Amino acid sequence: MSTEAKPFLKWAGGKGQLLSQLAEHLPRRIGEAPFTYIEPFVGGGAMLFYMLQHFGNLRKVVINDVNDDLISTYSIIRDDVEALIIRLQVLEQEYLSIDGQEARSQLFYDIRDRYNQRQDDGIVRASQLIFLNKTCFNGLYRVNAKGLFNVPFGRYANPTICNADVLRADSQLLRSANVEILQGDFTHTSELADGLTFFYLDPPYRPLDATSSFTAYAKGDFDDDDQRQLAAFCKRLDDMGCLWMESNADCSAKNPEDTFFEDLYRDYHIHRVSASRFINANPSKRGKLTELVIKNYE
Repeated sequence: MSTEAKPFLKWAGGKGQLLSQLAEHLPRRIGEAPFTYIEPFVGGGAMLFYMLQHFGNLRKVVINDVNDDLISTYSIIRDDVEALIIRLQVLEQEYLSIDGQEARSQLFYDIRDRYNQRQDDGIVRASQLIFLNKTCFNGLYRVNAKGLFNVPFGRYANPTICNADVLRADSQLLRSANVEILQGDFTHTSELADGLTFFYLDPPYRPLDATSSFTAYAKGDFDDDDQRQLAAFCKRLDDMGCLWMESNADCSAKNPEDTFFEDLYRDYHIHRVSASRFINANPSKRGKLTELVIKNYE
């Protein structure tokens, strides 16, 4: 494969830049025997594609997300990538042939309105999702309380809307690993554990402050009660003998009195990795910060 498989979307909280640090925290046991890999919050899939390309001993791979359009797009890339590429090439040609940002913005908002009407078939909706991701402000996926995509136009001069090589590489990898693709709440993924199982958990991050929340990638926020439910889920995985690693926000670095995660995961191993955050409407809040890596193993 000449082109490396990698995320086909830009995704808030994507782990592409953290992969080398996260790889250092992977459990040694998964390199020694066949294992099952489960990712309950797959998002952009940076860790998924890393695992698929670096572990030839994967016995079973399961990905899940609550975002139904995202999961549908994964399935289409796996099963019908050429039809998706044709649709995206048409959109890319139409967009790039338009002179002027105002006219381009009109096409963007027309497609955004069509996407929010939810009347088109899966392949068309997948092409709309990728188009909007590549042309919206900051490449952010966000919906409002009604579940409508509401990110404004991005004003990029020459965006790559259809990266056919990456889409084909992703498709080949998803098919060759026979990845099982699920949509729904993260809690049901524990039922798929099978023998030696490693879970990577990358939930919507707990906001560092009142203005930094980008958790609304699906209708309904992921609040502190959801974070507590996730911690209970991790405890259940631990009791089942599964290995798990979670990424989340380092709230105590922002506010030393905010020890929410230190208290919630006091029985586990908490580490910190250095990250750069690029997706934020406020440029002053982009830059270096630390994130938590929480594990139930040394």
